[in-house]
Amino acid sequence: MSMHKTKREAVETQRYRVVLFGSEAETLAPVIKRHKNLILADKAPDVVVCYGGDGTLLAAELRWPGVPKVPILNSRRGHRCIPKSPREVIAALAGDDLVHTRYTKLECAVFASRRRCEPDFLLTCLNEANVHMGRINSAVRFKLWINDIPFESGVEVVSDGFIACTPFGSYAYFKAITKGIFKQGIGLAFKATTHPVNHLIVPEQDEVRFQITRGPATLAFDNSTEYLSLDRGDCITVRRHPQSAHILTCEAVTALDEPF
Repeated sequence: MSMHKTKREAVETQRYRVVLFGSEAETLAPVIKRHKNLILADKAPDVVVCYGGDGTLLAAELRWPGVPKVPILNSRRGHRCIPKSPREVIAALAGDDLVHTRYTKLECAVFASRRRCEPDFLLTCLNEANVHMGRINSAVRFKLWINDIPFESGVEVVSDGFIACTPFGSYAYFKAITKGIFKQGIGLAFKATTHPVNHLIVPEQDEVRFQITRGPATLAFDNSTEYLSLDRGDCITVRRHPQSAHILTCEAVTALDEPF
């Protein structure tokens, strides 16, 4: 008698706790229940099946950071979601036939002007950290350092704000500002700036520091409902986060600007 298992037999012995996420995600419960090795759960998931658009995927990553996500398209807009039937995608998940890809995330630390030793707020983002003017008729002024080296000898940049984003997020606001995307590094873009340079792309091992020299400003990240108020003297440091986002797709992703 052979002691070797076939691939399908091995897969069937591997059980996955699956959380469904999205406004209509519960409609997928009967599809999940067709597969013996997929167990519906409401906490501690092995995998999160996101049913919606790109915002659903981002929200799931904020809620369950680092847990594998299967983003199935259920929206008019979902560039990062799999445009196949849920039945087909979930069958591939059960059969261990999905492709695993990891994406860089950013860590953003916010320091109030009166304290410098420990951050007042620490966030992570898969897409971007986004700073925007706090008053519609008052521009944001800031200075920028890369690895403690001042950008253009310490020039003060005047703009509507700025973003720091990953290659994954470069298809969003970064592309709207620069009309382009990038595949490696950390992207920095300045909104409606008077400065002749409106964006930079730095190596992902670099640390970037912004200091608000005139506010007020507001900091947002991905599609989080949390916002932070910033004012003169506040600092934001951005660097690569040690944890990656783990996304499963039906085919290998060859370029970040291609749909899943």
